[in-house]
Amino acid sequence: MKIEWVPLRVPMNRRLQTLVTAFFTYTFFTLPISSCLAVAILLYYGEMFVRSLLLIYFVKIYLDYKRNYGIMEGNGWLFYRRIRRYRDYFPVELVKTAELPPNKNYIIASFPHGILGTGTCINMSLDIGNWLSQFPQVRPKIATLDHHFKTPFLRDILRWWGMVSVSKESLAYLLSKSNDPKHKDNRDGFTSNAVAVLVGGAKEAMDSHPGQYILTLKNRKGFVKMATRTGSSIVPSLSFGEVDIFDQVSNPPDSLLRRFQNVVKKLTGISPLLPKGRGIFNYNYGILPHRRRIVQVVGSPIDVAKCETPDPEYVDKIHGQVMRALEKMFDEYKEKYTPNSKQTKLIIQ
Repeated sequence: MKIEWVPLRVPMNRRLQTLVTAFFTYTFFTLPISSCLAVAILLYYGEMFVRSLLLIYFVKIYLDYKRNYGIMEGNGWLFYRRIRRYRDYFPVELVKTAELPPNKNYIIASFPHGILGTGTCINMSLDIGNWLSQFPQVRPKIATLDHHFKTPFLRDILRWWGMVSVSKESLAYLLSKSNDPKHKDNRDGFTSNAVAVLVGGAKEAMDSHPGQYILTLKNRKGFVKMATRTGSSIVPSLSFGEVDIFDQVSNPPDSLLRRFQNVVKKLTGISPLLPKGRGIFNYNYGILPHRRRIVQVVGSPIDVAKCETPDPEYVDKIHGQVMRALEKMFDEYKEKYTPNSKQTKLIIQ
């Protein structure tokens, strides 16, 4: 394929958007490894003073995790959560279809995962201005892998961006918080927590290819059980265009690459994807996402009756409601937000 180079004359604003997107893309792909590498270098080459500081830091990480699973309370430092140029690069939009009253907590069941879950991450983590204007008094959080919050440096960056551990204990802690405006946890004026869970996880990421909305959901019921235990409502969410910003090296279910990815996923919780996108100076080769619109549609909340020991039949009932809500949302909005909508289908597996 002939390389299509970026024109020399490009508006400065678009160049800045590309640079910001490159920074975040490379950060997301390399941060877990680079964090561990940084610790190893400091321990090996650092003097006694540096090693002592690291020891204090490790103790702080341990105590923070024991206290509240490493969660940064409230909305954190908003300076880190208003990164507009990253949103404008695609652009990413947020569509509200129903109110989320701030008198309860919510699990935002987000689909599809895509390669990075970019739409959900921008709307509920990296640039939350649109969310706060549409859903006032509702704090947006995103749940990600638990071991990230035990990894030095990595955990601090994720906490600044409003991310939390997806462990059962962490979610229960956050979703069981009081909605009373007078409670000490709500002094910031917010009385509700909305935690986005990318339910399909690494398995769904491996199925992400342009134009293919393949959701891993039929056997994923843990988020429903968590909603039942905490009395949180479940809000289905679909990000149209999420699968179109990246392609990846072909990995059919029976391929050697997919088998390797499954083994690594089983051992680490992370699937080693081989993304295909564009570069900073060309449109054909690289791992930057393409400039394609992403629209996250936030559906109506599904109320759940609180019960410490969820009944399997009730869990199946709520799980079925979530699947039907996603199918209805997809049929209702696909013509508006997806190209080739007649050929685009939703597959739930």
